[in-house]
Amino acid sequence: MMPFAIHAGLMFDGTSVSGPTTVFLEDGRITGVDTSGALPPEGVALADLGADAFLMPGLIDPHTHLGFDAGPDPVTSFTTAGDAELLAWMRIAAGRALHAGVTTVRDLGDRNYLALTLGTESDRHPGSGPEILAAGPPITTPGGHCHFMGGAAEGAAALRDAVRDRHERGCAVVKIMLSGGLMTPGSAPHEAQYSLADLRIVVDEAHRLGLPVAAHAHGTPAIRDALTAGVDSIEHATFMTADGVDADPALLAAIAESDVFVSLTTGIAPGDSTPVLPPEVAKRVRAVHEAFRNLYERGARIVRGTDAGIAQLKPHDVLPYAIAQSTADGPSPLEALVAATGLAAEACGVADRKGRIAVGTDADLLVVTGNPLDDLDRLRDVRAVFRAGVRVR
Repeated sequence: MMPFAIHAGLMFDGTSVSGPTTVFLEDGRITGVDTSGALPPEGVALADLGADAFLMPGLIDPHTHLGFDAGPDPVTSFTTAGDAELLAWMRIAAGRALHAGVTTVRDLGDRNYLALTLGTESDRHPGSGPEILAAGPPITTPGGHCHFMGGAAEGAAALRDAVRDRHERGCAVVKIMLSGGLMTPGSAPHEAQYSLADLRIVVDEAHRLGLPVAAHAHGTPAIRDALTAGVDSIEHATFMTADGVDADPALLAAIAESDVFVSLTTGIAPGDSTPVLPPEVAKRVRAVHEAFRNLYERGARIVRGTDAGIAQLKPHDVLPYAIAQSTADGPSPLEALVAATGLAAEACGVADRKGRIAVGTDADLLVVTGNPLDDLDRLRDVRAVFRAGVRVR
C-alpha cells in the first residue's frame, strides 16, 4: 500500500485531544503524527477531511456476538441456520459494525469457531470487517447458558481440554459462562453454573497458555468467584439476585481495587420506536445502574461492551449509542471515549497496537463530524472509517 496522509481539524489520540493533525499511513500502520498543522511533504497523497473533522482511533467492542442476528428470536435463528448461512450473516454483522466505526470486536460466543474463520477473512481483506478477537464457543455446563453453541464441559479434565482446544485453534480469549443467562430456557442469571474450584481450573490453564479469561457473570456469587479466581474481565456484572440486585459494597470496593476489567453491556439503539426491555431486565435497571455508578466512583476499570446481536435493541452498530449512554453512569465524555478506545484495547489485550493514534499502531481510524466531547451523539455522524489503512467509507 502506497503511503498517504489524512488531515483533520481535531484529533483524539486515545488519551487527549489536540488541534489540526496530519496522520501518515503506510502498509496498514501509522508511520507519523504531525500536530503542527503543516502540510505533508510533496509526493504524499493527502485526504483532507475538513476543519470540522474529528479524528480518533477506531472503536473497540469488547463483547459482541456476530452470530446473533439482532432479530425477534436470535437464538432460533442461530440454532437453525447451517454453518454457511450463519457465516454469511456474520459477514453482514461485521460489515455493519465496521461502517459504524467499530474496527475491532471481541466475539465472546459463536458456533464451530466460525468467528475464527471470519477473522481470517477480515485480516486478508481489511475493508470487509473489523479485526475479530474470537473466543469460540463459550465454556458452559451441559444444558447451561448458551449450551447450544457447543461449548459444554464438566469436570477438571474436560475443562482443561476445553481451554487447550481454544488455544490450539488460535482463539484470543477464553469465555466461560460462570452464571446463567436470560437467553437460555431453564437458566437463571443469578445462579452460578460452576464452582470456584472449577473456575480456577479454567483460569489457571488459560493463563498458563497465555490466554485471558472473560467470565459471564450476572449474579453476585458468580461475580465474587470471578474476582477471587483472577479472571481478566467480568462481563455484565449486574449483581442480580432472584428478585432484584445485591451490589455488596465490599465486593464493589474489591473489584475497584483489583486489576480486573468490568465490561458493562447495557447500551441500546432505540431506533424509531420506544425501547421495550424484557421485564426481568426492566425491573432491575435502576438498581443495576446505581451499582455501575458506584463502581465508577470507586475507580474500577470499566469498558463498554454491547452484547450486540442478542436483541432487536442491540444491532451490530450499537456501540456508538452505548458510549453516549454510558455517561449516565458517571464517566465524562472524555472518559467514555478513552473507555471505548485505549482502555478497551487494554481489556482485549491489544493495547500495543490498538486504541491509540501513535507511530507503529494499526491504522484503524474513525473520523466524525464535529467534536464528540461536546455531544457524544456525533459519534454516529461518521465521515470516514479506515481499517488497517483501507478506507471503508
